[in-house]
Parts: sequence; C-alpha cells; structure tokens
Amino acid sequence: MRALEAGSWAAGIRQSIWLYPFLEIMHITGIVLVAGAAILFDLRLLNISLRLPVADMARYLLPWSRRGLILVIPSGLLMFLTNAEALGSSTVFQLKLILLLLACINALIFDRFVFRTHLKIEGDNTPTLAKFNAVISIIAWIAIIACGRLIAYL
Repeated sequence: MRALEAGSWAAGIRQSIWLYPFLEIMHITGIVLVAGAAILFDLRLLNISLRLPVADMARYLLPWSRRGLILVIPSGLLMFLTNAEALGSSTVFQLKLILLLLACINALIFDRFVFRTHLKIEGDNTPTLAKFNAVISIIAWIAIIACGRLIAYL
C-alpha cells in the first residue's frame, strides 16, 4: 500500500489543485448512474410502476448502470492511490468493498438465474427470488454509498 501511495500517479493527483476534486465528481456521477439505475430497476421488481414492463426497463436502465462503471472504477482506483495505506486498513473501506462484491454477486445471480428465465415479467407477477434480489440490491447500494461518505469521517 505504501508503494502505491508513493507512486508518481498518486503524487500527481495529490499535488494537483483540481484533479482530486475532478475524480470525486466523476466518482459521484458514476455512482448516481450505477446505483440510481439499479435502484429504479429494483423498485420495478418490487411492483412499483407496474405499467412499465421489466424487460423494457432493463433495456433502458441497465446500460446506464454499466456506463456508470466506466466512471466509477477508474476514478475510485485513482482516488485510492492517493491514500492507499489509510484506506487499506480502514474497516469502513473494507466493508464498502465487501458490499460491492455482494452487489455484484447479487446482480450476477439475478442475471443468470432469474431474469433470463423470466424475461416476460409483467404486472405484479414478479418472482419471489427477483424481489429478494431487488431488496438485497437496494440495501447494498445504499450501504455502499453510506460507507463511501463515512470513509471521509472515520
């Protein structure tokens, strides 16, 4: 961790007046896209907005969520470099990473075992497993966001 933090990239980010704030803005914008689209989709799975077919929402929202990852991953990694030692030992940061892993596993389970077998979820016939995935997703994303904010204070 010390070597990452001492690297030229980390030093360059720390020495720039605008680069770290820019990375934070990109990171937050990406989180809005990833979590926002995921939570809106999850709410539909919980039978909110029944007039909107799940497949149509998936086609519209989920690509935005994936685009958000293009912002979140590089900006998060670059911000991590600037304070790798402290973040690497932070319980809150470690919890955030565990929650991210949980959110990814939950999305993978939904995609592979629920959505593909129930592409025509319409009305209020959402399978119980899909509703369970939605609840886990909402809780995970809210907790990830909370941990991200708490890192600055703990």
